[in-house]
Amino acid sequence: MSPTLPDTLDRETAWQALCRAREGLTSTAASVQSDGPLRLTASGWTSDIPPSAAARELLDNLAPLAMHPGRLALAQLGQSLDGRIATESGHSHYINGLESRMHLHRLRALVDAVVIGAGTACEDDPLLTVRHVSGRQPVRVILDPRGRVPTTLRLLREAPAPTLHLVGEQVNIAPPAADHVTRLRLPLGTDGFDPAAVLEALAARGLKRVLVEGGGITVSRFLEAGVLDRLHLLVAPLLIGSGRPGLAMTPIATLDQARRPVARTFRCGDDTLFDLDLTLTRP
Repeated sequence: MSPTLPDTLDRETAWQALCRAREGLTSTAASVQSDGPLRLTASGWTSDIPPSAAARELLDNLAPLAMHPGRLALAQLGQSLDGRIATESGHSHYINGLESRMHLHRLRALVDAVVIGAGTACEDDPLLTVRHVSGRQPVRVILDPRGRVPTTLRLLREAPAPTLHLVGEQVNIAPPAADHVTRLRLPLGTDGFDPAAVLEALAARGLKRVLVEGGGITVSRFLEAGVLDRLHLLVAPLLIGSGRPGLAMTPIATLDQARRPVARTFRCGDDTLFDLDLTLTRP
């Protein structure tokens, strides 16, 4: 006798199906994942029962990421309407609302590793864990080309998830003091690490799905290097007027040089999520 299906597919059920599909894709490389009445592919999803509005939006948004085959490089930034990620003093908690923070934690749960630069590590002292939603903890990666982050950082002291500390090859630095921290040395250029080399080093360690979380300089460098597949911009309805820009890229002379990626938009509470597919360009 077949089990009785619920009348509606709710958001939490949809999220758990995405998490299971993510794990199934890792282990079997299957192109289609079935989870009860829900079927997921890299191009979309179908369900035998009607989804709630929240479940539909979640699946539309995240199914392509959960089912993305092979390597994936994704970045996200939370910013104001005028493109600021912090005030001039560096204050940024919180530009975006709770729904946007939940979205960020879902992204963390769907990747193998979360990457931040040394500046963000020092200023924000984040944990980079999945707390607002259920899900697997990613490996936490600090890009610290000159070995300047202090050992007092929570990423280096607290062990809810492994931490990978990337430093320059010639940097003189003491060995990691905590068992959950692994030190990895990479060649150092004039502007720090080469983003492509970072992704290659992570992939060599089995970390093939990567979220570049911040800050703005780090995300900008990965974007300019052309190594990102997607960019999620979470825009909050406020005007800061001054402060630190989200993206700082090489100036262009005319708008025909501007990047025009294919974009989708979603609601995140009061914020708006722009999901930019950097592998496709609008005509």
